[in-house]
Amino acid sequence: MFGWQDIPKFVLAFFLVLPVISFLHEVGHVFFAWLMGGKNIKLTVGSGDVLFRLGLLEVRKYYFWYGHCSFDSLIRNQRLANIFIFSGGVLFNALTAVLVMYLVQAGTVEAGMLTYQFTYFSMYYIFFAVLPMPYPDGSYSDGKVILDLIRNKPHLADTVYRITWSEDKRQWQVLDANKIVMETLKEESTAIERAQQIAKSNRPSRVIQSKEGQEMEIGNYPKVPL
Repeated sequence: MFGWQDIPKFVLAFFLVLPVISFLHEVGHVFFAWLMGGKNIKLTVGSGDVLFRLGLLEVRKYYFWYGHCSFDSLIRNQRLANIFIFSGGVLFNALTAVLVMYLVQAGTVEAGMLTYQFTYFSMYYIFFAVLPMPYPDGSYSDGKVILDLIRNKPHLADTVYRITWSEDKRQWQVLDANKIVMETLKEESTAIERAQQIAKSNRPSRVIQSKEGQEMEIGNYPKVPL
């Protein structure tokens, strides 16, 4: 039964152990994103206003709640690369939990409340990350995304945005997935920047530029793992 004496343990687990486990989970995603050639990688811990940024790490006010990583422009096979990336968080949680259990068994680390909480909540984290389910905010668990990628579900297909030059209007156009004009802009650089903004807001997506009869990908924005 939960009693008053358990409150300090709960506080320790919620404000220290769980954030560490969440951080390790995101490090797993980041590692595979880097391995698969991802660019502009960012690891976010917590939610709310940003407290500080250090390199690719961003720590937010409520550091103990939520976390995700983002990245752009994978250079490897995207479907296989995303399977590895979305598996990375669970893999790192599992490896660190097994490491802690091994160290306890070997007598290198003394068994205690911290080691128990770390392994317990690591398994908790793994279970809910692997369970293939949608979340209330409309996003999916890692397991759901991995399953859909394996089954090649169409809703995970990239949305393609295009940048083309209109000879009639003498302006650059940003086209949606149905090649309908979304915006018309005078400068090429402005059109590219605007297309990238739209693509980042509608992941997974790609930006293709049509120029002199050739199509060239200038950016791809995979689905963000949690």
